[in-house]
Amino acid sequence: MNFTDLVFYFFSAMLVLAGLGVIGSRNPVHSALFLVLSFFSCSALWLLLQAEFLAIVLVLVYVGAVMVLFLFVVMMLNINLAQMRQGFVRYLPLGVLVALVMVVQMVWIVGPVGPDVFGGEQLNQAVQHAPDHSNTSELGKVLYTDYVFAFEVAAIILLVAIVAAIALTMRRREMTKYQTPGKQVQVRKSDRLRVVKMDAETSK
Repeated sequence: MNFTDLVFYFFSAMLVLAGLGVIGSRNPVHSALFLVLSFFSCSALWLLLQAEFLAIVLVLVYVGAVMVLFLFVVMMLNINLAQMRQGFVRYLPLGVLVALVMVVQMVWIVGPVGPDVFGGEQLNQAVQHAPDHSNTSELGKVLYTDYVFAFEVAAIILLVAIVAAIALTMRRREMTKYQTPGKQVQVRKSDRLRVVKMDAETSK
């Protein structure tokens, strides 16, 4: 076992423990911090696979932007922790069953006895490239050629999610004041301004 294997097992164990901390922590802020740790561990594993671009994007986008937003939302909301824990034991068997199904699927697909969907022998062997090789260009070529349909479907799903989130949060409320740009453009001076003539005041 060389140094690379030790680093791989270290970050893999950290990733598993951080994932367990996300779902097992009683404090939402601690769960978000465990998720940040899991992202860092996953980024380190991608660096071992020579996927530097994906590792950097994971840290910059998810850790630097998404998780900061999660932390702000969690800390701003008044979350009742006692109410959150009420259904944990009730839904625990279902969660364990779903986790086991996902583990079996991953082992069946990626494992040595599963279907040959990732290129057989190339799955366990990292392809060596020159130092000036660009992972970004290779990712772009694969993403916009072989997986362009899946990429467009994912983009449409995200767009629908954004529109749905805006529609749910911008529902009309009775106490909320709204502006109508069409009526604002048609406003005339006589509708808003009234000139009043008054006698001049003189000091005694």
